[in-house]
Amino acid sequence: MEISNAEAISANSSLLQAAEAKSGSTHVAQDLRGAEILVKALQAENVKFVWGYPGGAVLHIYDAVFKQDSFKHILVRHEQAAVHAADGYARATGDVGVALVTSGPGATNAVTGIATAYMDSIPMVIISGQVPTHAIGMDAFQECDTVGITRPVVKHNFLVKDARDLAITLKKAFHIARSGRPGPVVVDIPKDVSFKKVPYHGYPETVEMRSYNPVRKGHGGQIRKALQLLLAAKRPYIYSGGGVLLSNASGELRQLVNMLGYPCTNTLMGLGAFPASDRKFLGMLGMHGTFEANNAMQNCDVLVAIGARFDDRVIGNPKHFAQNERKIIHIDIDPSSISKRVKVDIPIVGDVKDVLTEMIAMIKEGSVKPDTNALAAWWSTIEGWRSTHCLRYDPGQNGIIKPQYVVETLWNMTKDADAYIASDVGQHQMWAAQYYRFDEPRRWINSGGLGTMGVGIPYAMGIKLAKPDSEVFCITGDGSVQMCIQELSTCLQYKTPIKICSLNNRYLGMVRQWQEIEYEGRYSNSYMDALPDFVKLAEAYGHVGMLIERAEDVEPALREARRLKDRTVLMDFRTDPTENVFPMVQAGKGISEMLLSSVDL
Repeated sequence: MEISNAEAISANSSLLQAAEAKSGSTHVAQDLRGAEILVKALQAENVKFVWGYPGGAVLHIYDAVFKQDSFKHILVRHEQAAVHAADGYARATGDVGVALVTSGPGATNAVTGIATAYMDSIPMVIISGQVPTHAIGMDAFQECDTVGITRPVVKHNFLVKDARDLAITLKKAFHIARSGRPGPVVVDIPKDVSFKKVPYHGYPETVEMRSYNPVRKGHGGQIRKALQLLLAAKRPYIYSGGGVLLSNASGELRQLVNMLGYPCTNTLMGLGAFPASDRKFLGMLGMHGTFEANNAMQNCDVLVAIGARFDDRVIGNPKHFAQNERKIIHIDIDPSSISKRVKVDIPIVGDVKDVLTEMIAMIKEGSVKPDTNALAAWWSTIEGWRSTHCLRYDPGQNGIIKPQYVVETLWNMTKDADAYIASDVGQHQMWAAQYYRFDEPRRWINSGGLGTMGVGIPYAMGIKLAKPDSEVFCITGDGSVQMCIQELSTCLQYKTPIKICSLNNRYLGMVRQWQEIEYEGRYSNSYMDALPDFVKLAEAYGHVGMLIERAEDVEPALREARRLKDRTVLMDFRTDPTENVFPMVQAGKGISEMLLSSVDL
């Protein structure tokens, strides 16, 4: 957390006046309602879409939204989906996503989406209605302590008690959301504040907060030390995460890896930061990472972590990870992430893009080059691990559909297309990460940290609105897809023709896999006994439904779905219910103690 003291950056009108004075603003004050000031703030921040759902506490805001046409409001069918869709939009574009919900259940329904964005450091502003200021704390209708409830899952939050503070508060909210380590910011607005008329002096051009000044530029001495260590390595490894994408540093990462010729891996959140088609890419690492990526992580002598946080799903058992001696360089904009789970030798606090740019410049200026003989021997070891072909799978017989085959087929058809892949959470998510080989950043949109089922369709909606000319696919499962399936109605209303690939194995697949491996096959409540007819369900929502039951029909179905450019298509692929995700690191095991197939069980 970069901000811990609400009072230190509380909004007030004197700060607004100071900001105006500094910028030389000469706005003539006009009397506006709080809701109108909010709309002007969104316009000033160049917001294009707001996802939301109206209710009593935000009706003044919705009235102001009705009177403008500079941004579009998207009416979802559930507040959770509003936040997820804004989140998907933010992940695909890098812009701040905006959601609008009412008080009480509107705010509590949004919490899962807020926590999802918080865990993955996604820039968002969530505007929530609140009961009138005089009713706060009186158990009023649809009242809840939104600030208190969301505090653990936001970068910061505000309760605005004076309409004169709205402009500066919203300026701060957007600044906090997008700067430093990004994250969601909640702005809670009581109903009377949105209605009251106050003098409006214009939206501040800049904002200064004494207690919030995230570091961007890395320490030059630390970068130089890191580079010396990296160039002297015998078994180097570059481990990059979602922070590379968040700072738009994929170009710099690729340049660094290519200059050095070192092996590179991405986390689940970092896929696409380095091209999967490049031979220097060892695949995703972690619980369901590749044999070569995990073994390189365990056996390298110098590891540089770039915008990654040594997550428990990445390094497995920390004691096992610590068994092998290695020097660790950690680059991250958030100092609290450094040495949090793994002790590092050279910490560098700064924006990934800025730090890598400086590191590349130092390499160009210097005369020291990597040890080519040692590097060749290291690559030879890696190629030995790679020769296991750990992602090979049994293609099956009698026309049975393997889920991996669906993802591989989709990748082969769209790898040269302008395509985005959203996913829900579960086995299908891991198969998508393993078998869809991402070459470009921000093309893979999924919930990593929180692992939220139900994000797939809202994510895809948000992406499609941001990228209307791109193909958008949602890879999901029969469990996840039902959690926000009501948003098929939103897809119809706002003409967002997404393609949904449901890998339907009639199970909560990842739960079933763990029960098979860890609980001796006691499948407690993981079997779906009463699934709907997804074809009829899609048609009931006004879309196209397809049932695909044989492997030979997978490619024709995907081709037909792609041909229907202006229609949302739900493809119900009936896949092998016994298939498991491999490789797999079991709970409590080390990162290189991997199950490569069911034979290892």
